[in-house]
Amino acid sequence: MFQPVTKRLPSAILLLAMGLAAGPAPGQDCGPRDFLGTPLPAGTPGQTWTTALSMAYPQLRLAETPGAGIAISDGAATINARGPTGRSTPEIIASATVGDQFAVTYPLSRSLDDRLIPFFDPGRARNDAFFQLLYGPEAGAVEPQLVTVTAGPARFRVTARHGVACQLAAAFGDLDLSDPAIAPLLDEVGGGYLWRRIAGTDRLSPHSYGIAIDLNAALGGYWRWTGADEGEVGGFDNNLPWALVESLERRGFIWGGKWHHFDGMHFEYRPELILYSRMSRRVGQ
Repeated sequence: MFQPVTKRLPSAILLLAMGLAAGPAPGQDCGPRDFLGTPLPAGTPGQTWTTALSMAYPQLRLAETPGAGIAISDGAATINARGPTGRSTPEIIASATVGDQFAVTYPLSRSLDDRLIPFFDPGRARNDAFFQLLYGPEAGAVEPQLVTVTAGPARFRVTARHGVACQLAAAFGDLDLSDPAIAPLLDEVGGGYLWRRIAGTDRLSPHSYGIAIDLNAALGGYWRWTGADEGEVGGFDNNLPWALVESLERRGFIWGGKWHHFDGMHFEYRPELILYSRMSRRVGQ
């Protein structure tokens, strides 16, 4: 297990550019959380995935509903969430339930061997209703909560909701951005918020919710640019140092470089997947 980093954040690394005049968004207290070091529940009772959600987003309220459903509420709206369906990975990526998002466990290691398994894509399954509950159902609801996080020359517009901007600033604040292995990744970055569909699909990108960033695309690599067919993607040249990957994971961001359909420039805020991985490893799932 990695040791928690407690370096004080430089005040200049977080630039609140817009959206806070109406008051702070949920979780935007800029007290960074360490998802690799936070204590786990003693017994991990009940369904592990619901425990991970409760820990990752403490502002949410989860309650069992008749049948196998779970009601998830942010105080203003409620969605009914279904558990894992047991379908194939391509099927759950196309139309995931909330529980399906945990079907492939995100690996907390430096090995990229698992991503050679066809459709080993932890985090690519996303339930739109869940993300709309967290961050807003349309661009007009997401955009007022956007702020800009600076990292060297890079500027990333991300949401302040649920502490996303705070966590991103903490991840970069824990790093030496002048490190020659890191600095080039912050030049000509792909950016953050953009309301759009995922290339080749009708599904909303996580960039639409302001929870994803892309580093330097020329260095990151993307599976579609290789000409490979889905489910038949081979290895890729990883140009990202593990110090960067692990700093972002600690603050709740998963890395697309661990996917079979690799997106080496891409990180998105999914702290529930980090916590679920730790819980699953502990209980032997």
